[in-house]
Amino acid sequence: MTSPVPPLLEMHGSRLFSNWLEQIKASVVFTTYQAGKVFFIGLEPEGALSIFERTFERCMGIAVKDRRIWMSSRNQMWRMEDFLEQGQSVNGYDANYVPIASHVTGDVDIHDVHIRSDGQPVFAVTRFNLIATLGDRGSFRALWKPPFIDKVAAEDRCHLNGFALEGDIPRYATCVGKSNVSDGWRDHRVGGGLLIDIPSNEIISDSLSMPHSPRLYQDKLWLIQSGTGEFGYVDTKSGNFESLCFIPGFGRGLTFIDDYAVIGISLPRENRSFNGLPLNDRLAKEGATPKCGLCVINLTTGDMEHQLILDGFVKELYDVALIPNIIRPRALGLKNDEINYTIKPEINDI
Repeated sequence: MTSPVPPLLEMHGSRLFSNWLEQIKASVVFTTYQAGKVFFIGLEPEGALSIFERTFERCMGIAVKDRRIWMSSRNQMWRMEDFLEQGQSVNGYDANYVPIASHVTGDVDIHDVHIRSDGQPVFAVTRFNLIATLGDRGSFRALWKPPFIDKVAAEDRCHLNGFALEGDIPRYATCVGKSNVSDGWRDHRVGGGLLIDIPSNEIISDSLSMPHSPRLYQDKLWLIQSGTGEFGYVDTKSGNFESLCFIPGFGRGLTFIDDYAVIGISLPRENRSFNGLPLNDRLAKEGATPKCGLCVINLTTGDMEHQLILDGFVKELYDVALIPNIIRPRALGLKNDEINYTIKPEINDI
């Protein structure tokens, strides 16, 4: 009897991708819900890429703040802490992330995750069309829902997938469509996507194409129009979208460092969520084959200066984050014995 052959995956960094990681003194972490993996990308001592992965079912939103990671999975929010002190290393890794807590949310389809200054997460609960934080006695505590959603219900009506924090306050949210019926957002994929100002409940734009990953950075509100393959920013007064560049895939996941944006791109699926999008025509026009991986965009020029391309069983990414001042991270999973003996007591008070 032969053993099953494990699925193959290859990662190819563009020629200067490793140099760029060395320059920014940071590592990258990204999720793929399709494959149920979280990947940590850093550098080995000789400069080659260090690739470390762990399995979490349907992992999606991920955020990093002060060496803490929050990540959503199918039915939980996970908190990971780095068990190493600054300057420590283990087997050549300068961060060792350990999942030390989880909050069971149920399968509520959590998308974007952000971390407040108190270390607690805020996240988009897409199945319930709202933004929430952890509940004390419940699955989550609702903070805001769009004004056209008439009640909190387990129906993905508008596909509220992302939001931007301003300080600790959710400021802007993206929805794929203005709908108050279950699954109604699918009828608005091409040009009915919303950008909403949360404090005022005003709709800034209602003509985007599957908007994702709104982020405030350098005094601009950036987002990805996944349906057209465009990355750019929105003038929050006029609602106009200004495209900075075209990206060769279905974009989701956005983070920044210095004058660069890092964007996740996925291969379009052959299903009703992806069919008929302008992205497909744009790819054909540009003579481009869609890719799965990461794009590094220069915010000044709009040039795609670096890429990390995935070939193999991973076809779709969801979110991406950077870990500043960590060169080569690793993480513990829950499927082997290492989690049983990796223990870090807190003994400062005795």
